[in-house]
Formats: sequence, structure tokens, C-alpha cells
Amino acid sequence: MNANPILPGFHPDPSICRVGDDYYLVTSSFEYFPGVPIFRSTDLTGWEQIGNVLDRPTQLNVTPGLESASTGIFAPTLRHHDGRFWLATTNFTDVRKGHLIVQAADPAGAWTDPVHTGGGTVGIDPDLAWDENGTCHLTWCFPGQIMQAAVDPESGRLLSEPRGLWSGTGRAHPEGPHLFSREGWWYLVIAEGGTDGGHAVSIARSRSITGPFTGNPANPILTRSGTEHPVQSTGHADFVELPGGEWAMVHLGVRPRGTFPKFHVNGRETFLTGITWADGWPIVVEDRFTVPVRDNSFVDEFRTPTLHPRWVSPGTDPRTFTRHRPGGVVLAAGRAPDAGEARRLLAVRAQDPQWQVTAVIPDGDACLTVRMDDAHWVAVERRGEMLAARMVLGPLDQTLATAAGIGPGDALAVRAVTHAEAASFRAGPDQLELGHLTDGEFRLLATVDGRYLSTEVAGGFTGRVVGVEAIGTDATLSRFEYLALDAAAPQG
Repeated sequence: MNANPILPGFHPDPSICRVGDDYYLVTSSFEYFPGVPIFRSTDLTGWEQIGNVLDRPTQLNVTPGLESASTGIFAPTLRHHDGRFWLATTNFTDVRKGHLIVQAADPAGAWTDPVHTGGGTVGIDPDLAWDENGTCHLTWCFPGQIMQAAVDPESGRLLSEPRGLWSGTGRAHPEGPHLFSREGWWYLVIAEGGTDGGHAVSIARSRSITGPFTGNPANPILTRSGTEHPVQSTGHADFVELPGGEWAMVHLGVRPRGTFPKFHVNGRETFLTGITWADGWPIVVEDRFTVPVRDNSFVDEFRTPTLHPRWVSPGTDPRTFTRHRPGGVVLAAGRAPDAGEARRLLAVRAQDPQWQVTAVIPDGDACLTVRMDDAHWVAVERRGEMLAARMVLGPLDQTLATAAGIGPGDALAVRAVTHAEAASFRAGPDQLELGHLTDGEFRLLATVDGRYLSTEVAGGFTGRVVGVEAIGTDATLSRFEYLALDAAAPQG
């Protein structure tokens, strides 16, 4: 039973395409800037982030604040056609503009400014597919129905009236459509059941890209509902053909932990399965690929002016508040000391069940924050020589512990570790330990049950991020280390 994701951490709604021997994959990014991380692989199991598709303000409109949580970029589709890469997605912040389409010759380079498909295509989760005559078809989700229209992808202009294509099998929330062709059939794969415990992958086929589509009698082809599999809420799949004619499928899932009702904290992640075919229908082969445990550890000492593409910020372009200098990156003043909403948080996705993050901040007041949204976060805050462990949970804002005499040489530190009562009926998914490093030794200030920073408590579509924000004045971040504490152990 393979329970390891190919993209761990908050990487939902995967879409994949192959060009020659290389695979490219994108995921949703919601309110975070830059948007739509893009990855490359040669074997489907090891992936490298090569950039972010939407990395300019002219491409991506997102805003900070609690009201913006889980808005922004919903499920994208990535395709390669006539020598160019194409991406369609929905920015929920601008949903009335319709879907946006961008293109690039080099997926690691600059993508175009978007064109929009207009108000007649309001909905989410757009897909692009070209038929045998070269006509591009836009397929998307409108509540309760999968819609389709021909489109000019260069301008976003519709070439036909939208019409219903398929409403799924009767499960709730048919969404996430993707179209692909094989041996004279067009296949329409969708997600159903909602992106929670009932999530499922269903598929239909037709001799024409415009339908009518007939559902697979064996639907859903993948669901973990009611099972004890360590990966749950599986759905939102996309298919890819391998160079030798075999097929694979990527999909999202979550890894809940703790006791009933269990909690997932790192968001919806991307997983891989194999596909075989029988009587013209796909059959999921869950153990076709061996996915190794990734070591997601890294150290960033900010030696170059360009930030690594892993760095994101909720609702704000990180380049607007960061400035490189010898010895680190200067963070412009962010939120006020007593404020609860992040304004200029430089963050990365948490990707492991257990991890430790340390941040060296040689000057300025700053905090090291673990965040779900602006109403669900914990932080170690340094102001002068005072250190405080702080927790915000809905309307509650509490200082959990303080320490004095903390100098700029003491790194701020946060750890996610196994819950101390893992064998009891009271265990959350993990525990967050807030503290600092002195002479390389972790000094604990406070411990927080990880359930309070989980999707089951906070809601929304994202996962934990960990980052640094200057408080009230500018601050310098000279070293950030993310250490996977269980990289050698199976994840599940």
C-alpha cells in the first residue's frame, strides 16, 4: 500500500502533461502569491519545482486578509499543443471575468498575461482540449453540471454557446473535468462527492469530444470513502500517457492523523497511481509505482537576489516587501505587533508529518509563524530581547509563554512532532512546539495541539505554511532551515 505523495504538502488539484520524455505538473495555489507552482519530472515520482505560472501582478489578483482565505486560484489545467504550453484556471477573486488562459513556449520561463473567457463561463475548474480538427474546447464546472464551449484560446472568445456535457453519476459536486482521447474514444474524468471524505474519481466516454457521454458502469474508479487507507479524500484526477503506451493518473488526497474524527494539517497533496485498461475503461492500479519518501529538508541563506520559487505570501507579492543584501533578505515592516492578520509573511509549505523550522534574524523584531489562515495560527515572536509564544484561534488571541534575554544569535524555532498522547483517544494529529535555539539546543516555550491548525478546525482548501514576518519595523532574515524529522521513515 503506497501512502507517499509525489508532491507532499499543500499541493491540491493536480494537472499533468507529457512532452517527449518530460512530465510537467501544476497544482492550485488559492490566495498565495506567486500562483500555480509548476514542476518537472522524468520518472513521475521525483519532481523539481521550476517556477510559478502566475508570478506577476498583471497575471494574478489576490489580496491578504481572512476574507481572502481559500479564494484566488482554483484547479488549473496544463496542456501542451502545437509546440506551446497552455494553462487554464479560475481566479475566484475575479470569478465574474470567467476563466483565465495563459501560454508559454518555455514552462520555466515567462507566461503571457491572461485572457479571460467572459461572464458566460462563470464557474470553476476549466479544462482545455483540442479535437482532431484543431478546435479548442473549454470544459468547466457550473454547480451540478459539467459545461463545455468551443473557445479561441488566444483571445478567450467563445466560438459556441455553452451547453451541458455531463452531470456525473449522482454524487454531490461534479467538478474538476479533464478530457483526453484514446483509441477513438474521448474520456471525461471528473471529481465527485465533494473534496472531503466522500471524494471520488468518476469517468465517462464518447466517440465525440462534444458528447453525449456515457458513464463507466464501474464508477467511481477511485474512492477511499469508508476504508482504513492512510490516504483519504482521493479525487480530482488527471491522466497522462507514458512514452511506452502505458498510462498513469495523478490525484489529490489527504493524510489524516490522530484519533476520531482525525485531522489533516498539511492540506491536500498530490499522489500517483497506475492505470490499466479493460473493455475500453480505465482501472486504477494503486501500487503500480513505488513512490519513495522524499527528504524535503532545505536551508536557504538568501545568497542571491532572486527568491527560490518555493517562497510564497498570502495575498501579497513577496518581491514587494523583500530586498536582498549581503548576509540575507530584508523584510519590510509587516503587521503591527498586536495585529492578527499577516500583511507581509514570507512562507513555505509544510510538507512532512514531523518537521522543524529555524529562522535566524540578526536584526529587527520578527515572528516565525505556522499558519492555516489569519484566524488559525501560532507564532514565536521576538520583540527586542523578549520572546513570546502566541496563538490565534478564531476570536481568541493569547500569549502562551514568554522568555527574556533572547538575542539576535538565538534562532526562532517551531517543531511539529508526534502527539504525546498518540495511543490515547484524545490525540490530535501532532503537537506544535514553539521555542528557540540557544547554542544549537531547542528550548521549549509552549506546546499547542496540532488539531487547532487543521483543515477540520480552520476549514478552507489550503494547508499549513511556515514563514517569517517583520513586526512593526524592518528585519533581516539571514537563514531559514526546514528539516524533515522523519524523512527516513515511511509516511502514512
